[in-house]
Amino acid sequence: MEDLADTRLAPKISQLPASAWSAISGGQKPAVRIQANPTQLASYGLNLEDLRTAIVAANVNQAKGSFDGPHQAYQIGANDQLLSSADYVPLVIAYRNGSPVKLTDVAEVKDDAENVRQAAWMNETPAVIMNIQRQPGANIISVVDRIKTLLPQLTTTLPTRWT
Repeated sequence: MEDLADTRLAPKISQLPASAWSAISGGQKPAVRIQANPTQLASYGLNLEDLRTAIVAANVNQAKGSFDGPHQAYQIGANDQLLSSADYVPLVIAYRNGSPVKLTDVAEVKDDAENVRQAAWMNETPAVIMNIQRQPGANIISVVDRIKTLLPQLTTTLPTRWT
């Protein structure tokens, strides 16, 4: 829900005349949490910096090379970004005695929220709050009327389970 509000609703509302900006709060952005076990790390002769370095090296989003020709050149782009806990499960962080040490050997990996201490509610229902600010000197009533006019169009861009 937070992603839909942030990527579909807020940009369109911010483009309305006299609407200065909009901000989202209360939503839960997805994240992967890695909780390292220092005892397990130490048993393999590893530390938290070794773990961090391996995770950063495996989580790269950059060009991988290029093809060059006499008239054209192409960049090879591949996204190696790990997005879910399942992507981290096979991650090898080191080799010890010829055997791989996987991330799951030294840490617990789970899908979670980016900020677990943030939430918003409308009565008893979890919600996402959109704070819309008008431009200085703009008539607040006309800004609200423009937003109300835009809402049916924005609703059609949402997945059916959110409408």
